[in-house]
Amino acid sequence: MVGIVTFFATPQIKSVWATANMSPDQQEALERSVYYAGCSEARSAGAAPIYQGQPGYREGLDGDGDGVACEPYRGQ
Repeated sequence: MVGIVTFFATPQIKSVWATANMSPDQQEALERSVYYAGCSEARSAGAAPIYQGQPGYREGLDGDGDGVACEPYRGQ
């Protein structure tokens, strides 16, 4: 029996590949192509976490400034 395995890049890796050759203006336009009022809205849409360079990312949603907006909460 022969099987076929397909590998898919994770969204953050695909985002890095897709935005690597973009100018800062192009990257900003892509990020602004989708707008979430807050992280609750992004999570409800199934978009969270949102990585810098992905549609919907903005610094206002990235509380710790690490390039990942609407991260899952981590228990202490």
